[in-house]
Amino acid sequence: MSDSGEPRQSSAAEHVSATPHAFGPARSLRSRTKVLPEHARGHNRALVLQTLYHAGSMSRADLSRETGLTRVTISDLVAEFIADGIVVELGIRETTGPGKPPILIDIDRLGHQIIGLDLSDAEVFRGAVLNLDGDVVERREVARPAQPDGDAAYNAVLELSRELMAVSTAALLGVGIGTPGVVRPDGVVLNSPNLGWTDFPLEARLGRDLELPVLARNDANAAVLAEYTFGDARSDFILIKIGVGVGAGLISGSQPLMGSRFAAGEIGHVVVGTDGGPHCVCGRDGCLEAWLSVTRLRDEVDARPESREEILRDAGTRMAIAIAPIITALDLSEVVVSGPSDLLGGPLIDAATETLRSRTLEGVFDDVVIRLTRQEDIVLRGTAVMVLSGQLGVS
Repeated sequence: MSDSGEPRQSSAAEHVSATPHAFGPARSLRSRTKVLPEHARGHNRALVLQTLYHAGSMSRADLSRETGLTRVTISDLVAEFIADGIVVELGIRETTGPGKPPILIDIDRLGHQIIGLDLSDAEVFRGAVLNLDGDVVERREVARPAQPDGDAAYNAVLELSRELMAVSTAALLGVGIGTPGVVRPDGVVLNSPNLGWTDFPLEARLGRDLELPVLARNDANAAVLAEYTFGDARSDFILIKIGVGVGAGLISGSQPLMGSRFAAGEIGHVVVGTDGGPHCVCGRDGCLEAWLSVTRLRDEVDARPESREEILRDAGTRMAIAIAPIITALDLSEVVVSGPSDLLGGPLIDAATETLRSRTLEGVFDDVVIRLTRQEDIVLRGTAVMVLSGQLGVS
């Protein structure tokens, strides 16, 4: 926002000098529903913006060829987008042939920003202002309440959001939140014990207080969107996010999996093995989270540094035991792990790979890859994808 409080308008000259970020061939999250005639315009809007987002600047004629939509449809939609401030004209493309040179257009990447919040850390809530390419522009953080307290947690989220709004430099497209717990598609946090939230309408309440569009999802489900959109992941994979807790996000056939209880990927409290194990915060012994959490691994390694490799290999084995049935049931091609590389790389992933091979059908799942993500700020970047998808239909 500008000092006057009015959204900053970017000029065409700024865009000509900028290099639009393009991600190559579009990788949209595939819808399983048939496009009905009454929904065709919305589908076409999303298709045009999706194409521009991934391919970068192009002419209206290029856009018509890429999308298969008629030039009249493209002209109408682009005019609408320009009027709404979503798309800008960048200038004339140089050409040596006859005829009028085409005008390049693109999504207004400099004229909009997104606020992302990551509530998964043990000690702080992290937030950022991000551009439309998922890059962090500004960072802020606030202390997380020491004890589970729903009101205190919400007030900290509100404080962080307002700080980020104050340092944003362009019109805000919306706010995305990645939070621990089970989250309904309407942004109600059904259960997040560590934050003290039960049936908490996080999305609606924060949207009302900020007067901005807000989207809230489970933190691992946000992370899997970032890996799919900005990373190297395939169209069918599981992302395991390891931190204070352990959770997973799943994409199969380019479709995010949520489940009938909105709890797909809640693998942290699956009991791994029949040999007991560390006591878990849920009250049981031997949950995957109790074996694999970063807090537990660091404490164990610090207490027994001479047994570091044994500790990490055991954790990797437990992880593979938990995910082997998921890999085989969904026929997934890849496992992406997000968390501290000093703990999760090397022995832990090696043991997980060996165990997965030994517990799945030989010759069928031997090519499943387990690897660390190369992305930083994966939850924050995932919240940007959430807002882009929710507001523009872009993924």
